[in-house]
Amino acid sequence: MTPPRILLCGDVLGHLNQLIKRVSSVNKSAGPFDALLCVGQFFPDSPDGLEELMDYVEGRSRIPIPTYSIGDYGIGAPKVLSAASKDSSNQGFKMDGLNICDNLYWLRGSGKFNLHGLSVAYLSGRQSESGQPFGTYSQDDVDALRALAEEPGIIDIFLTNEWPSGVTNRAATSDVPSGLSDLSGSDSTISEIVAEIKPRYHVAGTKGIFYAREPYANVDAAHVTRFLGLAPVGNKDKQKFIHALSPTPASTMSAAELDMRPPNTTLLPYGFAEKTVHTDGAAKRPGDSISDLQYWRYDVSQKRQKYGDGGGDKLCFKFISSGSCSRGEKCYFRHDADASEHYMRGVCFDFLNKGKCERGPDCNFKHSLQGEGERSVDRRLGSGNVVANRSKECWFCMSSPNIESHLITSIGEHYYCALAKGPLVPDHMLIIPVEHSPNTLSSLPECETELGRFQNSVKAYFKNQGKEVVFFEWVFRRGTHANLQVIPVPSSRASTVQDIFNLAAEKLGFKFMVVKSDKSSEGRKLLRMQFDRNCSLFYVELPGGAILAHAAEDNEKFPTQFGREVLAGLLNMADRADWRNCKLSKEEEIKMAESFKSRFEEYDPNQ
Repeated sequence: MTPPRILLCGDVLGHLNQLIKRVSSVNKSAGPFDALLCVGQFFPDSPDGLEELMDYVEGRSRIPIPTYSIGDYGIGAPKVLSAASKDSSNQGFKMDGLNICDNLYWLRGSGKFNLHGLSVAYLSGRQSESGQPFGTYSQDDVDALRALAEEPGIIDIFLTNEWPSGVTNRAATSDVPSGLSDLSGSDSTISEIVAEIKPRYHVAGTKGIFYAREPYANVDAAHVTRFLGLAPVGNKDKQKFIHALSPTPASTMSAAELDMRPPNTTLLPYGFAEKTVHTDGAAKRPGDSISDLQYWRYDVSQKRQKYGDGGGDKLCFKFISSGSCSRGEKCYFRHDADASEHYMRGVCFDFLNKGKCERGPDCNFKHSLQGEGERSVDRRLGSGNVVANRSKECWFCMSSPNIESHLITSIGEHYYCALAKGPLVPDHMLIIPVEHSPNTLSSLPECETELGRFQNSVKAYFKNQGKEVVFFEWVFRRGTHANLQVIPVPSSRASTVQDIFNLAAEKLGFKFMVVKSDKSSEGRKLLRMQFDRNCSLFYVELPGGAILAHAAEDNEKFPTQFGREVLAGLLNMADRADWRNCKLSKEEEIKMAESFKSRFEEYDPNQ
């Protein structure tokens, strides 16, 4: 099999005419090439370049080969990318890029996708505390990449906009461009990430110069990494801004081929890793291996105590973020199912681990185990004080002081109904067990009967409004309290629900099991018979009675908000996929709940 042929490009800065002319020339003389990957700023520096860019975006000019960009900043970026985000064809999971125009794709946030057999990972945007929706990356994006370190396989190409800090350490001085500063256009977080995920090629822009570093060795990996920094398109110094690459995918290479190290290979250049290398023969403490960095989230300010100190009192980030850790009992850090559940519900990892977060108000996560608006740092999972009575900390237990009781709209013997916090659409509901139960599938028959009554009442309520209902549940194996999500969709779109869930599943690399039935109750009965409590499970009950189900493996990083994100795509509400973007004040929630109760009263099975 012929290896794929890839072109790499530095900061485009809106100079698409010059770039396309060069790509067409190279493609004609040395091609054909399969794709073009662009790093650094893609959009213009000034309004003068906007017309040239828009010629391509609006279809007056054409890009000849599939082109992928992570430089989502510059003049015109918010307008163009916002429009792309809202386009119905870009809804759902798009790890391989949101389509901006013919042959142009925006790689948003962070992720990994397959490109002609190559495993390509990326981090879009730049480091910033501004929290802007375009042009910056978030802590979530960084955490998602760190989780890749535990996934099987080798990443072939890693794309970032800024260079990793310290990349010239241990490099041949004669090869380092004169006057190169490690400050401007460099990012220490990228250094940490690249040391964890260990790509074969790391490509970056932003510095304004071309630099091809000698290969360097990775710790706990046989293959080497090659760093390539590319200059901007049309730079006045005529430095190289386009580079051709034809790597054999690591997935098809033998161990001997991957082990080959060129004579000029250097040691890992990044300074934080040097402290873990012991040349004096002294015994290493548990956790003093660079591989442990995969389980401990870095603090970029480097004010955090060294991760090996304290041992098991600190939480395993891999376990907390995904619910599993391949090291099992051998892991040096603590596996805490309660902390994982809190993290899945938006609580800050640093708060869970240390009882505080140094990012303060700039952090996008919650700094409390209690309801919104309440702030308590007395309960610190990171201090080792695990709360004995889970129901007191649970957001959904009727006996919990933290329950959002003003959102409750109906209470039965085994289940109660509440409006969702941060609703996707008006009347977005939850059906929740009264008792502290991890799922609705393993409940007693009398509980299932009552749940069926709730579902039938909800269907009748929405049918009177010309809507159908989608029910879904994420049954996390280590979850604590179940909630069945209830989201209405217009009847005109009900027939497309199954298609969009299947499309999203395909993007994530799995296929749903289909449980066919004319009645939802019969479908649930069949699913309950097949349910394995030792597995995590996502299922969605479709209008018409059929159920789609997927059992998630322990090493599978299944998105906890999958159901909501897919329906946000169906309803053209991509900006509402994250419930934290949809939060209301308590006064607004009270008004919303009272209005719903008055409208639902005649359908309420508990009235």
